[in-house]
Amino acid sequence: MKIILAHKFFKYTGGAEVFFLETGRVLKEKGHQVAYFSTTAQDNISSVYSKYFVTPPNYSSGGLIKRTLGIGEIIYSKEAKNKFASLIRDFKPDVIHVFAIHVHLTPSILEAAKEAGVPVVMSCNDYKHICPNYKLYDGHQLCEACRGGHFYNAIVKKCCKDSLVFSVASALEAYIHEHKQVYDRLVDRYLFASEFMLEKTREFWPDKSVQYGVLKNPFDASQYAPVFHGEYALYFGRIINEKGVDLIIKAAKKTTIPIKIIGDGPDLEKLQLEVSSNALSHVEFLGSVWGKDLNQILYGACFVIVPSLWHENFPYVIFQAFSAGKPVIGSLRGGIPELVSEERGLLFDPEHIDELVTCMNKLWNNTDECKHMGQLARQYIENEFSDNVFYESIMSNYKAVIR
Repeated sequence: MKIILAHKFFKYTGGAEVFFLETGRVLKEKGHQVAYFSTTAQDNISSVYSKYFVTPPNYSSGGLIKRTLGIGEIIYSKEAKNKFASLIRDFKPDVIHVFAIHVHLTPSILEAAKEAGVPVVMSCNDYKHICPNYKLYDGHQLCEACRGGHFYNAIVKKCCKDSLVFSVASALEAYIHEHKQVYDRLVDRYLFASEFMLEKTREFWPDKSVQYGVLKNPFDASQYAPVFHGEYALYFGRIINEKGVDLIIKAAKKTTIPIKIIGDGPDLEKLQLEVSSNALSHVEFLGSVWGKDLNQILYGACFVIVPSLWHENFPYVIFQAFSAGKPVIGSLRGGIPELVSEERGLLFDPEHIDELVTCMNKLWNNTDECKHMGQLARQYIENEFSDNVFYESIMSNYKAVIR
């Protein structure tokens, strides 16, 4: 089978890119021919298909007029459509699998696929298909104000990158895509890693006649050597409002458990100042750490905290934690409870900080229970997210749309 995979980035920047590139790896290892479509960048992974890649839009620099005039480029890209059509003609795929394509590639590439008669499946790793700002979170709280096509609320709340221009662009984009029936007409099957996102999409689209499927992320646990004990609590990831890292700092004021925080982001300086001003000497910020260095710190953790405020889909940090033999304390948001359950960690309501403190103390003070949860977590990753399990699932979804 010949498959084109399309995604806005062709480099590792986060969990979405890991999912995209791991999909290609598994398909190629199973003997399929895979072509890629993405945007250009100096630090891209090398690819023979880069000649088809498009220049990403520059929507964040320049004055107000320049950015406003660039709105059309992030809604519909003729360059992307034409280059994608060329790739389709040259590669002759049996199926096209798209991931995050909005803004950078735009759904114009879906029109090229439809005109060529090639079926399309779309993996949704965020909520862009139903929410202009991707997150169902307005920067302060969970939000479904745009449900029912009321996309003007994104402008009212200025919730897209906290920018009026980008919020206008995102709302306009959503209205145009709805008017052109992009999601009804141009995608043959939607794939979700979590049941939560699938059901939330159904709630937003009660009248759309579309196919749905489940495709959980692949993950190679064999690259981790599990350690079922540790000496501190750990957070690693982006330090930004919706990730809820501030909840860890609030919990630190009520417990003496050593805490290490890995990552960078716009909230880092503010949280460092709060830790310093409250003399929380048991909290340590380690900055950005990657690869083997990150793994070594992960192995030394007792448990990992994932305190997200928004409805995360399937955070890759949980896969990493489980593979390293670490239970997870996760918030009751999005797909997190599906991964963690009460067997592989503990869950808390992020609106009640005492619940997080209780979970932390429970795992810290019961090493046997913590070890048992870590063992079950490792087994879960090995059994449910292997290459073979993923391959059977993805082929079932592909065959459902290939006529």
